Amino acid sequence: MAGKPKAGRTTAKPTIAIVGAGSLATFLAVALDDAGFTITEIVSRDSPPSRRKAQKLAVKVGAQAVTADSAALDATLLWFSVPDREIRGAASALAARLAVCALPVETGLAPSPLRVVPIPSTGDAASRVSTGAFHKQGRPHAKRDYKVRFAFHSSGALSSRELAPLRSAGAEVASVHPLMTFVAGARPSLTGVPFAVEGDAPATRVARRIVRQLGGESFALPSSRKAAYHAWATMTSPLLLAYLVTLEEAAHVAGLSRQDARRTSLPIIRQTLANYSRLGPARSFSGPMVRGDAETVAKHLAALKKHPGARQVYVALARAALRGLPVKNRDGLNQLLQDFNGGFERSSQLARRRL
Repeated sequence: MAGKPKAGRTTAKPTIAIVGAGSLATFLAVALDDAGFTITEIVSRDSPPSRRKAQKLAVKVGAQAVTADSAALDATLLWFSVPDREIRGAASALAARLAVCALPVETGLAPSPLRVVPIPSTGDAASRVSTGAFHKQGRPHAKRDYKVRFAFHSSGALSSRELAPLRSAGAEVASVHPLMTFVAGARPSLTGVPFAVEGDAPATRVARRIVRQLGGESFALPSSRKAAYHAWATMTSPLLLAYLVTLEEAAHVAGLSRQDARRTSLPIIRQTLANYSRLGPARSFSGPMVRGDAETVAKHLAALKKHPGARQVYVALARAALRGLPVKNRDGLNQLLQDFNGGFERSSQLARRRL
C-alpha cells in the first residue's frame, strides 16, 4: 500500500520509493517529502533494527515501511541509499520482486507468488530479471506492466551499472550523488549542493529535474571518472576530518587539550576557508613556507619528533605546498623535507629489524 499523496502535490512529480533507512536515506526521504514528492515506501532489510529505522522514517514522510519481500513497488522511481556493497544485491532482489508484483497486461490480474527460473543467456546472471525473461512451469509469462520506470543509486564511487538488474527489467537507471556530508544530528541545506549525475539519458533528465526541485545543482560525470571523483570527494570531508584530528594531536604537543584545540583553531580555520573561497589558494597562503623560512620549518619537525603520525602529515602537506603554492626558498625547503624523509626511512628500517 502506497503512502497517501499530500495536499497540493502535482502528478508531474514522480512518486518515489526509498531503498534504505540510514543517514542518507533519511535525509533524502525528508528532503524529497519537503519538496513535494510523494514517498510511497521505505524498503529496508528484514532485520529488527532495519525495520525499526524504516518504520520511524516512514512515519515522518507518510510512507509504508516494507522489506524486499513485501514491497508493492508501485512508485515511479526507486532510489537506493544503501552501502555500495549492497546496491547490486538490493537491485537484484527488487528486480525479482517486480516480476512478482507486476500486473499481466493481457488479463489485468495480479500474479500469484511464483518460482522464478531464469532462461540461460549471455548476460550477467544477476541482471536477467526482465519482461518475458522468465518461465513459470515451462511457459513464458504474459507481458508485464512495470510501474517502476526509473532507478537511482547515490554511490559516489560506483556507476549506474550496479542497477543492471533493474535496467534489464525495463527501468532507466542513473547514479545521483550529492557532494555533501550526511551524519546523524545534522541536516545540511541542499541549496547549491552539487549532484554528480551519470546513467541512461531518460533517467539523468529526471534526476536533473529532481535536483533542481531540491535546490541543488547537477553536473554530468562520466562513469570512467567516478572512482577519481569519489577520491576527491573523500578528501573534501572524511579525510579533512582526519586532518583536523591530526591538528588536535599537534595541539596536544603544545599543551592544549583536544577540546581546547578544537575551540581555538576554529576561527583561523573559518577565515582560511573564507579566504580560499574569495581570494583563491595562492593569495590565501601564509606562514613560514610562503616566506621561505626553512629554519622555522625545521623547528616544527623537531617539535613533532615524538609524534610521527602528525609529523608525517605535516611533511605531506608541506610537499603539497611546494607543488602547488607560492613558496620562497623552494630548493632549501625541498632539501629539508628530503633529509627528513631519509631519516624517517632509516628509522623505519631499524624498527622493522628489531621486530
